[in-house]
Amino acid sequence: MDFTLAPKVLALRDRVRAFVHEHVLPAEDAVLRDRAAQAHGGDWTRWTVSPEVEALKARARAEGLWNLFLPDAARGAGLRTVEYAPLAEEMGRSVLAPEVFNCNAPDSGNMEVLWHYGSPEQQARWLEPLLAGRIRSTFCMTEPDVASSDATNMQATAVIDGDTVVLNGRKWWSTGIGHPECRVAIFMGVTDPAADRHRRHGMVLVPMDAPGVTIRRMLTVFGDYDAPFGHGEVAFDDVRVPRANVIAGPGRGFEIAQGRLGPGRIHHCMRCIGAAERALALMIERGLRRIAFGRPLIDLDGNRERIAELRMAIDQARLLTLYAAWKLDQVGALGALAEISAIKVVAPNVLQRVADEAIQLFGGAGVSADVPLTALFTQGRVLRIADGPDAVHRGLIARTELGKYAHRAAR
Repeated sequence: MDFTLAPKVLALRDRVRAFVHEHVLPAEDAVLRDRAAQAHGGDWTRWTVSPEVEALKARARAEGLWNLFLPDAARGAGLRTVEYAPLAEEMGRSVLAPEVFNCNAPDSGNMEVLWHYGSPEQQARWLEPLLAGRIRSTFCMTEPDVASSDATNMQATAVIDGDTVVLNGRKWWSTGIGHPECRVAIFMGVTDPAADRHRRHGMVLVPMDAPGVTIRRMLTVFGDYDAPFGHGEVAFDDVRVPRANVIAGPGRGFEIAQGRLGPGRIHHCMRCIGAAERALALMIERGLRRIAFGRPLIDLDGNRERIAELRMAIDQARLLTLYAAWKLDQVGALGALAEISAIKVVAPNVLQRVADEAIQLFGGAGVSADVPLTALFTQGRVLRIADGPDAVHRGLIARTELGKYAHRAAR
């Protein structure tokens, strides 16, 4: 393994870093305050897109810093996962940056699904507008009435009926569904209940204006609505769409999900590293300039030791994430399941830990909107559930490890 960045990647990393520091971070406070004001208004149907963010997106696209996650050189940057990882880390330093570069979840994962598995017609209708940033999308998988940590529990159905497919079910935590430009959902449901448990499901493209699609409500995360994207609960009641909207065919839902979630989890984890770096930097800057009991905070109560521990934790998480990215590039998502699960546990926990220590050092300011620490903490805490909770990933890692000793148990 060699994690040395090629000149092309190094140049992109430096350009993303400069763009984030020169353009995105200076706009962040005003944009987030505007979003909070919209969310507190209570009516998600009136959420609007920030003109400042749209201007940043146009600038990033003009500078060629656009769709950097996509391995397709004609449509994206043509990078391997391990090459994109340091770019994602730089984006993680701001909660706005992934959207500015058109690399935000869930759109990036949905675009990868359409790029890998979509038909030419599906790509023309949905992928190209997503790549251009003209529309947004959502991913409808998690359900409120079952333990969605085991995706085979899924109850929503996608029944083939001649030339159409009929969708029924309730989904929630459908990120992006509140965005005013959200035009399409990827719906995962049971297509054949009699099939093998990992071949029962399919993924279907559903226009958001299809009859029978109803957004019931937006869900808060620690009291915030995350405008204008939002995380919604949505009902699908006898929704009929053309059979041609099934992605890659019935029964391939889990296959597609693994292909989607593998790179996506790595993107999340590298953004966590960038977010943790920002939290640590804020903590150090605060500790150096704030005086208590006649001394800088950095010199009180073991804060130097905490900073050392956090520095080591971030670096360990980064190396583990790069290793998972490298292995995914070598053998694919199915061959790197344990490594991807490992970083999915480690990176969000490290971010949560760093943000928590930074909040503690900031005191009252740390839990206010004056600094982004509560947003960074929330990001880490939520990611310990999203894309599979810690316990599920630990279970997979343990199963993989115990499998190495199966021959001994058989003796």
